[in-house]
Amino acid sequence: MTMAGTALAPTPAPAAPAPAPAPGKRGLGRALSDRRTRFGLLNATPVVVYLLILFVYPIFSTLMLSLKGEEGGFTLHWYTDAFQGANLEILLTTLRISAETSLLALVVGFVLASAISRLKPLWAGLAMLVVVVPHFISALVRTYGWIILLGDNGVVNNALTDMHVPGAPVQLLYNEIGVVIGTTAVMLPYTVLLLFAVMKGIDRRLLAAAASMGAGRITIFRRVYVPLVAPGLVNAGVLCFILCLGYYLTPALMGGEKQTMVASLIDEQVMKQNQWNGASALGIILLLLTFAGLLLLRLLKSAGEALRNRGTAS
Repeated sequence: MTMAGTALAPTPAPAAPAPAPAPGKRGLGRALSDRRTRFGLLNATPVVVYLLILFVYPIFSTLMLSLKGEEGGFTLHWYTDAFQGANLEILLTTLRISAETSLLALVVGFVLASAISRLKPLWAGLAMLVVVVPHFISALVRTYGWIILLGDNGVVNNALTDMHVPGAPVQLLYNEIGVVIGTTAVMLPYTVLLLFAVMKGIDRRLLAAAASMGAGRITIFRRVYVPLVAPGLVNAGVLCFILCLGYYLTPALMGGEKQTMVASLIDEQVMKQNQWNGASALGIILLLLTFAGLLLLRLLKSAGEALRNRGTAS
């Protein structure tokens, strides 16, 4: 009787499953429930607030100031003014001097880094010390040092005069030659450091293998060595170009009126003309040029990796 009653008793219907939380909410809740995640967020909060206050907010304020008209409305006048007349010429001069400085710093830095990378570790360390130590001296002191060296009665012109070089003494200051020499001296340590790090990591057995297969020195340099050093060359060139875009001190002291760069123009608009809107527009333009340089660096790296992968696959 009991067995029959048990068999005939209706079985309870299974309970409906609870609705599953959304994937995003489930992942976020699981992450926040982790003690290490909460501790990491707590530690990151001061850094995020610091970046927001000291970097994001000033850039955003500068952007809004560059879009503000004299009467308080929205305008693009300051940007159109930056690409007209004398301002456009100064912008082009800045790009030209930055490109010339980057190219010269790459050539000189390549020679120095290549020579230092072939030295023994002790001598290489001393040579790198000689290259880097001037970087820790004030840029103002170094600039005045170059002014003394390149002046009409400086060491360089006196040596050219003693050697009876035609045209000596040569005008090496307050022109584009002086600006490029001064800015190259400032950017050279960055170039040498980047190139030396790349060259030191090159496996010299690759060069020896190319030589054992009958390749000459020029062929080894062009087909083996330069492709291996190319990432360092790109990084150093873009870094020098970006740093030169906003450099102020050396061009202002060693250049003339035709070598005025954007940083000097910004200083003039703020300090003399009290034109903060135009200066803000120029600052945003420099920032966009910096981003363009970084984007170019990323594209060049991607292209280099694609070519390298294609060569490996073939």
